[in-house]
Amino acid sequence: MHSDELPQGDEKSAAVEHMFDQIAPRYDLVNRLMTFRMDVGWRRRTVKALDLPAGSTVLDLACGTGDFCNDLLRYGLDPIGLDFSAGMLEAAKTDAPLIRADALRLPIPSNSVDGVTCGFALRNFTNLDEFFAEISRVLKPGGRIGLLDVAQPSNPLLRLGHSFYFGKVVPKIGALMSDRNAYKYLPKSVQYLPETQQLLSGLRSVGFSDVNRVLLSGGITQLFLGSLLD
Repeated sequence: MHSDELPQGDEKSAAVEHMFDQIAPRYDLVNRLMTFRMDVGWRRRTVKALDLPAGSTVLDLACGTGDFCNDLLRYGLDPIGLDFSAGMLEAAKTDAPLIRADALRLPIPSNSVDGVTCGFALRNFTNLDEFFAEISRVLKPGGRIGLLDVAQPSNPLLRLGHSFYFGKVVPKIGALMSDRNAYKYLPKSVQYLPETQQLLSGLRSVGFSDVNRVLLSGGITQLFLGSLLD
C-alpha cells in the first residue's frame, strides 16, 4: 500500500488485511506508546457502558490481538473475537475463542449474541451500512453495541495539536517501532469516517435505539453506544 493512497472496495480490503498482517507483532506496543496507554481506559469505559450482566456473549469485531476480549473477560462477560487478519490472530494473547472472519459476513446465527464491540476499525470496513446491518442481525433484541474510533476535537487548539501529533508524530513512532507506510496510512484513514449524524442515522436505520456518541479524552476518541430495539 502506498501511503498517499486511500483505496476503495476490494482493493481497500486487501490492503488493510496485508497492513495489519505486517504490523501485528508489535501492534500492542505501538498502541500503548502512541496513545500513552489511554487506549486501555477507552476500552474499559466501553465495556462498562455496555452494562451487560455477567455471562453475556459479546462479539468483538476486528479483535486484533485480543485486547478488547481481555477487558470483556475481566468484567465477567463471554467474548468471541473475530478478525480477518491472520497475522493479528496469530499474535493474539487472549483466552477468548477467536475466529477468522469478515465482519461484513459474520459466521454467526441471527439473534444470538448479547453485545458487540469494535475498537478503532469502523474506518477500515469497506461498507459501514453492511457492517451495521450485520451487527443488527446477530444481536438479540435489546442487545448492546459499543463502537470506538478516532475523532477530531472541536476545540481549535486541541484539534491543531491532535492533527500534528496524529499526522506527524504517530508515523515517526510507527516507523521506528513497526512499519512506516502503515502508520502514515492510519492517520489518513480517518477520511473514511462519515460525519457523526450519518453514522448515527445508519445505526438507527437498522434498528438501534437510544444511539448516542460520547467523546473521550478531549474529543480525540468517540464511542457510539446503543441498544437494538425489542
